[in-house]
Amino acid sequence: MTFDLLTVERAQSGDTTARDALLAGITPVLRGFFRSRIGGRDDVDDLVQNALIRVHRGLGALQRADRFKAFAMKAALYELQDFYRGRYSSREALFDPDLPTPGSVDAEDTALRVDLERALATLTEHARAILEMRELGYPYAEIADALGTTEAAVKMQVKRSFARLRELLAVAAVLAFVLGTFL
Repeated sequence: MTFDLLTVERAQSGDTTARDALLAGITPVLRGFFRSRIGGRDDVDDLVQNALIRVHRGLGALQRADRFKAFAMKAALYELQDFYRGRYSSREALFDPDLPTPGSVDAEDTALRVDLERALATLTEHARAILEMRELGYPYAEIADALGTTEAAVKMQVKRSFARLRELLAVAAVLAFVLGTFL
């Protein structure tokens, strides 16, 4: 399907009828894109809606009206990447009384959390801030801007911090195993 340049330009200038026509026209394309990648899961509808929101919000920034479909597919790709990275989850959490609640205080969960907290405490405040922002889903460029550094420096700090955490947690695991065998 090709998208009429005049319709794209009208939508960019605020014509709601043109915008609705564009979004309605791209919806089946987005749905097919997501279905081909993740199957017929319930998440497809959510991914399509979020991609449409991205398209709607970014429509004014589209510089070449003839690239509308590519623009929309890029929005879909970003949504799919978020989905695969695990930053995408259902907005509705269901309660099952037979399952432990999130953040439960099972003895093993508590021990793992304490080990992780101790390992994180060995990092600098700057490194912890970067890891926290990454966990919240911030892109490297935004972290660099927020902390007044370069994107390359942020990436290197993440790499070094994870290497340090792996090292410390491996030592903690070995100690737990050794102590567990002797008790």
